[in-house]
Amino acid sequence: MLNNDILRRLRYALSLTDAQMIEVFALNGCTAAKSQVVAWMKFEDEENAVECSDTVMADFLDGLILSKRGPRKPGSPPLVRDAVLTNNAVLKKIRIALTLHEEDMLNILKDGGHPLARGELTALFRKPQHKHYRECGDQVLRKFLRGLTMRLRGTDGDQPAE
Repeated sequence: MLNNDILRRLRYALSLTDAQMIEVFALNGCTAAKSQVVAWMKFEDEENAVECSDTVMADFLDGLILSKRGPRKPGSPPLVRDAVLTNNAVLKKIRIALTLHEEDMLNILKDGGHPLARGELTALFRKPQHKHYRECGDQVLRKFLRGLTMRLRGTDGDQPAE
């Protein structure tokens, strides 16, 4: 899934304004101007659309964690950044930010139209070296974001064309 699409869907689900998006980025030490946020929100075929890199997406998700959960405790291990942001990492960061438990995740996926068994869900959060690790496909992440939107906004989960 494209980072821009994930960012758009999260923004819609969480009902964030441009100013709130800038604040979330700032919490993680990333400065984002309003013009950048607007460019990231544009669809790929629109004029002046800018691709959202893995670094920018990770900054947003880490800022979201800080905005929802508060600052890290002293002595906590430092954040480790992977070179490539996978769908598994995105799903895990959203789970952490919104304090979602296993049952919440299963219900959100069910509401989004992609029910998973408990074992399938836990496989998404395992380390890649684990023998039961499973990659999170675009459809699973898309349906999760749709279910999240339905839960938080009370809509069918499809965002307006803007």
